[in-house]
Amino acid sequence: MIRLLAFKELRSLLSAPSTWFMLAALQFIFSWFFLSRLDAFLQVQTQLALIANAPGAAQAIVAPLFDTLGLIMMMLVPVLTMRLLAEERRNLTMPLLMAAPLSSIQIVLGKFIGLMLFLLLPIVASTLMVLVLALGTPLDTGLLLSNAAGLLLVTASYAALGLYVSALTVQPIVAAISALAALVGLWLVSSSADAGSIWHALAPTSHFRHFNTGLLDSSDLVYYLVFCAFFLLLAMRRIHNNRIYG
Repeated sequence: MIRLLAFKELRSLLSAPSTWFMLAALQFIFSWFFLSRLDAFLQVQTQLALIANAPGAAQAIVAPLFDTLGLIMMMLVPVLTMRLLAEERRNLTMPLLMAAPLSSIQIVLGKFIGLMLFLLLPIVASTLMVLVLALGTPLDTGLLLSNAAGLLLVTASYAALGLYVSALTVQPIVAAISALAALVGLWLVSSSADAGSIWHALAPTSHFRHFNTGLLDSSDLVYYLVFCAFFLLLAMRRIHNNRIYG
């Protein structure tokens, strides 16, 4: 049932014209940043050749690009998560979903997995675009894959938080603004707090920076798993309460 609900959610996303417009705009923005970084790298390549252990294309192009894409995802994901549950309530289809032979776990995981399957599209497309650099220059594929994995994990954390917020309200716009405010607040905390503080450790973007530099730390993976599980469990609890108390 989770698989069926996930594919239903994916088909619903892909059938909306606004979704394709959003994907096209996202790919255009990323392509523009990619070409700008590539042009800047080519302009200073002669100077870099004179420097010992100079940064390669991966350090000069890949890391900044994925860092930018992480911020773009932070703004994009709340727009997608707002419709997952809040729109079901606004369109009065939530009672039908509740009446179906689906548990709260199946509803939440089905919608979450469906959204993540959709979000894989821009992540894979961006990774393949950067991989083209390997045709003309040695490319640190380890750093590229590290950034892609980190982007997938941080995007999943955004989706889990956004899904929970969507479970709290009837209005999709309120869900989008609330989720975005929460994510921006966490980002500001990670930017302003000391590196060793607990507030810094709570922000998803803080852990993404390790992936962004090619550092794979099991504690970052555990953080993302716990972060996603926490908000998904809260969403399950919210739906369970709605089913019992109405």
